[in-house]
Amino acid sequence: MMNSLKRLVILSVATGLPGAVLGNPFPLVTGDSVIGQIETGYSLGIDRPVDVARRRGLGHSEIKLVNPSLDVWLPGNSEEFVLPMEFVLPNAPHIGIVLNVPEMRLYYFRANKATGGMDVMTFPIGIGREGWDTPYSTTRVATKVKDPVWYPPESIRAEHAAEGDPLPKRVGPGPDNPMGAYALRLALPMYAIHGTNKPWGVGMRVSHGCIRLYNEHIEELFQAVQVGMPVNIVNQPYKVGLRGDRIFLEAHPSLEEDQESFEGNLTSVVRAVVAMTREGGYEADWDLARQIIQQSRGIPVQIGRLKPEPHSILAAARPAAEPAPRVRTRESNAGMELKLDVRLPLGSR
Repeated sequence: MMNSLKRLVILSVATGLPGAVLGNPFPLVTGDSVIGQIETGYSLGIDRPVDVARRRGLGHSEIKLVNPSLDVWLPGNSEEFVLPMEFVLPNAPHIGIVLNVPEMRLYYFRANKATGGMDVMTFPIGIGREGWDTPYSTTRVATKVKDPVWYPPESIRAEHAAEGDPLPKRVGPGPDNPMGAYALRLALPMYAIHGTNKPWGVGMRVSHGCIRLYNEHIEELFQAVQVGMPVNIVNQPYKVGLRGDRIFLEAHPSLEEDQESFEGNLTSVVRAVVAMTREGGYEADWDLARQIIQQSRGIPVQIGRLKPEPHSILAAARPAAEPAPRVRTRESNAGMELKLDVRLPLGSR
C-alpha cells in the first residue's frame, strides 16, 4: 500500500476550508470499479486531523479506522497519518446517488460534459444511530429545499423532552436548524439528505435516520442534482472491485445490528468475486480476505488477480514473427474443420 501513497502537506488555517476538494470528482474507467489513491498528510498550527480530513472529503470514522492511535482532535498534530482517498465503488447501478450506509459514504454518478464520459463524486455522511436506522431502499429525490424549516416529529420531541432538552414544534432557517441550509427530501416519508449544524457528526451514527453531509458538500450536491434523480440506499460493509486485472476488497465494520449477518462472513465476498469474473478466471487469497474483513480498516487491498483469457494466453505464447493462422470455416472448406495444436511453454498454463 505504501508504494501508492501520495504525500500532502496540509497548512493550518484560521477559518473556512481553503483547499477543500469538495466532491473529489473521479473519472470512471470502463471495467474499473476502484477509484482514487491513498494519501498521507499531517496537520500544523491550529489544524486538527479532523480538519484535514474534512478538507479532503473524509469523515471521522474513515480517518479513525485507518489511524487507530491518532488523536484526531489534537491541534497541531505533526504525526503523519493516512488519508483513505481510495474507494471501491458499491455494487449498485452507477446511476444517480448511491448511499452505502455502513461505509458512511455517498456516491453521485454524473455525466462529464467536458470529457463526454462519466465520473463520480463522493462525500462522507452521518447516518441514523441504532434505533433510528437509515432505511435500505430504492427511492428518488422528491424535492429540493433551500433554507428548510424543520418540524421535529413527536417521537423526537418526546425523546428530547425526556432528556431535559425540549424542542419547539418548528425550527426555522438559521444556525440552530439541524438540517443546515440545503435539503434533498426523498420520496421516503420523513427522510432527507441535508446539511448540519453539527459537522463533527459527519462520519458518525448520530442522526434520527436522515443523511447528514458537511455544509459545503450538500451545497455542491444540491446545485448538481435534479428532482426525480434515483437514490439507492445499500448495506455493503464489504465491497469488491476491479482495477485493471487486479481484484480489491474494501471492508468496513458492519452496523451493530447487522453483526450476526456480516461479521467474519466471507460468503458475500466470494459471491462478489465470482459474479464479476468468468468461471475459473481468477486467483484469490482467501486467507488475506479473511484478515481484511477481521480488521475492517476501510482501505482497498488487493486480494487477487484475473487470469488471462485463453485466447490471450495463446497469443502471448506464439512467437512474435509468426503470422496468425488462418482458420478455414466449415462453409468454405466443404465440411472440413481445422484444429490448432498449440503447445504452450512451461509456466504459461
